[in-house]
This record gives sequence, structure tokens and C-alpha cells, in this order.
Amino acid sequence: MAPLAIRACTATSAVGAGREALAQALRDGRSGLRRNDFGNASPDSAPLDCWIGRVDGLETLALPDTLKAWDSRNNRLAWLALQQDGLREAIDDAIERFGAQRIAVIVGTSTSSIGSTEAAYAALEDGDFADEYARPYVHTPHSLGEFVQQATNLRGPCITVATACSSSAKVFAQAARMIDAGLVDAALVGGVDTLCGSVLFGFNSLQLVAAEPCRPFDATRNGLSLGEAGGFALLERARDGDTGLQLRGYGESSDAHHMSSPHPDGLGARLAMRDALARAGIGADEVGYLNLHGTATPANDAIEAAAVAALFPEALHASSTKGWTGHTLGAAGIVESTIALIALERGELPGMLGSTTPDPACGPQIRFAPQRADIRFAMNNSFGFGGNNCSLVFGRA
Repeated sequence: MAPLAIRACTATSAVGAGREALAQALRDGRSGLRRNDFGNASPDSAPLDCWIGRVDGLETLALPDTLKAWDSRNNRLAWLALQQDGLREAIDDAIERFGAQRIAVIVGTSTSSIGSTEAAYAALEDGDFADEYARPYVHTPHSLGEFVQQATNLRGPCITVATACSSSAKVFAQAARMIDAGLVDAALVGGVDTLCGSVLFGFNSLQLVAAEPCRPFDATRNGLSLGEAGGFALLERARDGDTGLQLRGYGESSDAHHMSSPHPDGLGARLAMRDALARAGIGADEVGYLNLHGTATPANDAIEAAAVAALFPEALHASSTKGWTGHTLGAAGIVESTIALIALERGELPGMLGSTTPDPACGPQIRFAPQRADIRFAMNNSFGFGGNNCSLVFGRA
């Protein structure tokens, strides 16, 4: 594929707002996870006993008056993320060069603003939503996409991708296809997901949530820690003389093996990684860092590690960073792509946080300790329920 320039990129998570906060937390080994203080099953019950990655300040963050109709926890986080790392200035510059109608908005989410819908049903008045929840723009899976378009004044195609935990990785692939087809000249991609009852108790009902902080690829791992996050990147065709970061390849697959479990042989994971390398035009030995999906569930990590070992040489540095942010679901793709870009830009390859005992079933590519290295290419894996997989390859111009 033709390289796409990344003109701006940002991520906000439990470790802080923006790329610098994320990079510093990775460098310092500072986790954003805390004991769960979010949401009860009912007013008289205690919060679920687990650890979460919660973004501070969303409860009091106020949207501009012109955007009040979209007010929800998810859209507040989107607004916060949009203000970071010069993203707004980059968007305004792209509008000036291309026109607002030639820039797409492509965002991923798994739950959108369902937390507000839960609250609306809990506060029904004679069978109707109370006035404070009677906001039709909020109670829809496309709420995030519409909100971001309104918040940025972009007027090109607006798409919301909801493919579980691969959502905000697949937006990069969607943008690449639309730009290549000439439908748009640039795309604002990203994703936002926030904590809510459906997420916490839904994943707990699947027996996937650990009672302590997650330990990706640890021999004693026993489940994930859920988190919330939001982030964005602005993509356009690369130009001669570019010196920045680029999207170089993507791979997608859907093994459809099971509603919530990956293919036991990692078929879909291997296909996605292989196709991303092929589109980037590079060999597996050229990838310096791989941010793993690595949720810390027993099956997911073992299957992903086996797929990585089948494709990559032992020299690869691969790690999961969910010990910092938690599993941010539909936002995982953009957050962990940002981490891959930080590794590519700064040569700081993260290890794993909270993991101490290597699983002997995992190959030598799985690294617990951080490393400094000058690398040419970095990859990110995002694998969702139903075997809905996406891998991305990033490089420097």
C-alpha cells in the first residue's frame, strides 16, 4: 500500500491526557489501574471486586454549549482527547488545505454512550426518559462519530466502526482504503470507550475479569482489567520530503471460530499479521517492536504468543501494555497504536507491568523488561470477539 502520513496522534487513558503522559508512565513503570470505584449492579450493592483503568475528571468535564445535546461520559472523553497534542491545529490545517468535505471521520467504539442509556433506564419516569436523559443523539451506536464530526467541523464521510476490541485499529484500514479510492484526501481516525455497567458486569459474567491487576503473559495470569480511553490520529497521503511517522500496512481477518474465544490455533491472528507485513512490503525480521493484544486471559495470551512465535524471529521485542491502561476495548487499537508510534519515534520499547513469572509456553519474543533500541518498524495487534482481528504496521518516512 502507499504510505499514509500521520500528521498528528494522541491518546488519553488512565495514566493521563496526551502522548507525553503516556510515554512518561511507560518509562516510569507507573500504572493507571486502581481498585474498582465505578458503578454498582444496584444502588444498594458494592462495586465489582476488580481493578480498572479510570480517566479522572470526566464527571465534571463540561462540553461547550453547542455540543450539550451529545453530553455523555463517552463523548466527554472524546472531547478531552481532541484537545491534546496539537490535534485541533492539525485538523484545522487539513481543512484549510483539503476542505472539510474531503476529510473523513472514522472512529471505533464498542459501547458508545450506552452508560448514559443505562442511567436513563434506571431513572425512568412513568416509562419515559427523564428530561436530563432525553437526548436522542446520545442513545445510538453512532453517537461518537456524530459527536466528533460536530466537534471538529469535518464534513466528509462519517463512519463508526464497532467490531469489539479491534474497532479503533480497523479504522486505520478503513481510512487507507477510502484515501486510496480517492473518496477523501485525509481522515481523522480514532476510538473512545468508557466504563459502564454493561462492560464491567458483562465481562465478569464471561469469567474474564481478574480480582487483582492484570498480568499479561504471566504464568499465573487469570483475567483482564478493564479500562477506558480515547485517542485520535490524522492521516493523509504521504508527500515527498516527509520525515515523520507513517502507516505502512494493515491486515484484517475474521476467523469466526467462537462468539468470545479466539481460534485455538491462532488462525485469524496469523492471517492479520501476515497480511499487514505483506501490505507494508517488509519481512517479519524487520519489525522491531510489536504491541500485543495481550489481555491477560489464559487462552488469549497463549494463542497470540504461539501465533507470534510462528511468524517472527526470536529477536523481536513484543509486549502487552494493558498493565498500564487496562483493556480499553474499542479504544485499545488507537491507544496501543500510539504506544507503538512512541516506541518507533523514541526507541523506547516497553516491557510488561505487573507480570513477573514468564509462561514457559510463550516464545522468546514475549518480553517482560523494557529495552531501548532504534527500530525501523513497529506493529500493533488488536483482536476482538468473534475472531475479528486487525494488525497495523507503522514506519518512519
